[in-house]
Amino acid sequence: MNKFFTMLKTELKLSIRGMDMIIFALCMPVVVVVILGVIYGNKPAAPGSEYTFLQQSFGALSTIAICAGGIMGLPLVISDYRQKRILKRFKVTPTSPALLLAVQVAIYALYSLVSLALLILVAALFFGFRFPGSWGLFFAAYLLVMLSTFSIGMMVGGISPNEKIASVAACVLYFPMLIFSGATLPYEVMPSAMQKASDFLPLTQGIKLLKAISLGLPLESVWLPIIVMLTFLLICGGVSIKFFRWE
Repeated sequence: MNKFFTMLKTELKLSIRGMDMIIFALCMPVVVVVILGVIYGNKPAAPGSEYTFLQQSFGALSTIAICAGGIMGLPLVISDYRQKRILKRFKVTPTSPALLLAVQVAIYALYSLVSLALLILVAALFFGFRFPGSWGLFFAAYLLVMLSTFSIGMMVGGISPNEKIASVAACVLYFPMLIFSGATLPYEVMPSAMQKASDFLPLTQGIKLLKAISLGLPLESVWLPIIVMLTFLLICGGVSIKFFRWE
């Protein structure tokens, strides 16, 4: 545990100095909430709806930081360390791939949780946001979505031979997930063909799960998203550790 916390402290300092996650994981979601709050305020999400636009969008907005950290931040850091031969030095120490990946997951999990807290604070203080669902179930689902998404980044970063390939793979995954999963563009306004295609994205299923729980909707239809999230977590997480490249 001492090794874990020592590495966590060092890596977190380096990450904060880089400022990328401060901008994309912390500032960007808050800016989106402010824009939506200014435009829609407490207006119903649809005529006759009992939920406001922010309540309807909260589950999706909470995943912006998860997507930024898990799909872009995590794999690029790991692949950068590989290209700079830093991982080669770690290889001759008692450090394991699981420990290295766990430290990076912990860092981006912290960013995601701080981002979630900022979203709740800004939405509640300035736009009268009220959460109609169960906070306990929401946090449990949020953790599942976060770990499942991070496992994809772990796999990309763990097996990519260099930073260039990792960057291409991260971009190919990041932008479709951010735009078409419902994190920014509402899933409900997409054409039916686009919705069907988006359903194959793991983050789409995660957002469906978070939205159902945050709105207090019946949970009979959430088993598919849960199964999809767990499947990605187990497969991608296992691949990232089994086939981890030190150099």
